[in-house]
Amino acid sequence: MPRIDVRNATRYWLDRQTPGLSLLVADLTTHEYATHTHDALLVAVTEAGGSEITASGVPDEAHRSSLLVVNPAEPHSSRMQRSRGWCYRSFYLMESGLAEVSSSLGLAGIPSFDGSIFHDADLISGFLQVHRALEAGAHPMRQRELLVGTFGHLVQRHSARDGRTRPPPAPRDRVLLGAVVTLMRERHCDRLTLDDLAAHAGLSQFQLIGLCRRGLGMTPHAYLVQIRLGAACHHLRRGMPIAEAAAASGFYDQSALTNHFKRCYGMTPLQYVTATRG
Repeated sequence: MPRIDVRNATRYWLDRQTPGLSLLVADLTTHEYATHTHDALLVAVTEAGGSEITASGVPDEAHRSSLLVVNPAEPHSSRMQRSRGWCYRSFYLMESGLAEVSSSLGLAGIPSFDGSIFHDADLISGFLQVHRALEAGAHPMRQRELLVGTFGHLVQRHSARDGRTRPPPAPRDRVLLGAVVTLMRERHCDRLTLDDLAAHAGLSQFQLIGLCRRGLGMTPHAYLVQIRLGAACHHLRRGMPIAEAAAASGFYDQSALTNHFKRCYGMTPLQYVTATRG
């Protein structure tokens, strides 16, 4: 498995057996991740210390007796306040990884999860075992058994009954939000303004901010940054130089991309490139 030192005692790598699955091992003495999203299902297990977690506006705490699960596109943030450190292992299942694991479970797709913190000792132990087996390069069949079995138990025990974790937006909000998000995705490279987005939806700027907070869990600018970061990751994985990826994703320059990348992912674009090319 390719791996790199991201910062301090932190490593990031991709699982070659399961496309779309990346893993992280972090041992942090200080950190604060601003509100952000991932185009991936995030599962994290704490080995020592802890961190305050806020997912979809609900505060909680990650520690050794809790399993953190964040749905794809779910806004979340974290920071250490009472703890002197946070050592954790995490899984990131992108769309292709979700499809692969879903197929192994005999499901059409991985459902959403009802909550972000689960106090489930068996699952905590199971995910630690999976992560360590993947890191150690255990026999491929053993790795697969552990991965499929543990994710299967997570789905059985904690998936949301209605398939979502927050109430759906009202019909009018859904239409307006869809129009705004589509415009941001189509024109994320442009110098979009708040007025551009508001005018496109026929709303005041104040109404637009409220719409995005209700439907996306973050402001229009914060969501646009997430779209741009996703585009940057796409370009970087395909070998585009960092400065060009920054421009192609809508960032002012490479420095702006690096600052946002570190705030949301805890690593630099260069460190991400090194890991994905390993």
